[in-house]
Amino acid sequence: MAAKYLFTRVKTPFQRKFTGETFPAVLSPAMPACDLSAAVKEEKSLLESLLHRHGAILFRGFDSTATGADFNDVVEAFGYEELPYVGGPAPRTRVVGRVFTANDAPPHRKIHFHHEMAHLPSYPRKLFFFCEEEAASGGETPILLSHILYERMKEKYPNFVGNIEELGLMYTRFLEGEDDTSSALGRGWKSMFGTSDKIVAQQRAAKLNAKLEWTENGVKMIVGPVPGIKRDETRPHRKIWFNSMVAAYTAEGGGRNDPKKTGVSFGDGKPLPENIIHDCMKIMEEESIDIPWQKGDILLIDNLAVLHSRKPFTPPRTILAALCN
Repeated sequence: MAAKYLFTRVKTPFQRKFTGETFPAVLSPAMPACDLSAAVKEEKSLLESLLHRHGAILFRGFDSTATGADFNDVVEAFGYEELPYVGGPAPRTRVVGRVFTANDAPPHRKIHFHHEMAHLPSYPRKLFFFCEEEAASGGETPILLSHILYERMKEKYPNFVGNIEELGLMYTRFLEGEDDTSSALGRGWKSMFGTSDKIVAQQRAAKLNAKLEWTENGVKMIVGPVPGIKRDETRPHRKIWFNSMVAAYTAEGGGRNDPKKTGVSFGDGKPLPENIIHDCMKIMEEESIDIPWQKGDILLIDNLAVLHSRKPFTPPRTILAALCN
């Protein structure tokens, strides 16, 4: 069956145009009872082309996606390799198959813009999010084109951006043994490295370019220096703001990660200018768009092209996630 009979392009109030392309692409079923998993298998090449052009695709209105198991079927239909969530800082709970909760932090916490696992040598190329239950209010997922942010920052703060390109970034956090769901970055070292053995954790951390310094109450984890700006692998003419600088600097909750002592710095250990970080946050808000979730929505993101965040919300709200290469 031709692609045009499987998907219909939809216009929504929250989409914006950047350099002539609509962000994000929004697809709905072209006929009743369209099974999204089957449609994905038939039209994967079309969908990959759209993802490359637009950076993100929102699938909306598919009755076949109602549960976490349905979502897992759609992720499997794309055929991407699963990326184990090793070294990522967010507290998450496995739901089914390749599917986890997106972040177990309390609903009043804002999760700031970041590329998923940008501080690690192994990071997902594709992110899937699924709305199993929409929030009573709030809870949108803002998304932002990374090359647009880079261009804005480069224009306004060329020396700062040059220093990031030259020195990279260093991420420092304190981890307890168990997960702390009061923080969006509250994952404990045992679940982060999949072990309760400190020696094994040390070995697994080393593979991630991370150093662990054990303390009385947990461990200090130092990652880097790592690049904070990259060339997009699939669009080499673009540079991207590939980091979690703002999310690491502004992490709330847990009481362990004071940005004056931990968080993120230049790769040589020197502090980042606070005023520039806060202005970067303003630019992010100006250039981003909010995805207002509806039950059954699936959002596919190119993790190299797009940053994402989370707004506070009034429960209930259940957003699930899967990470892929």
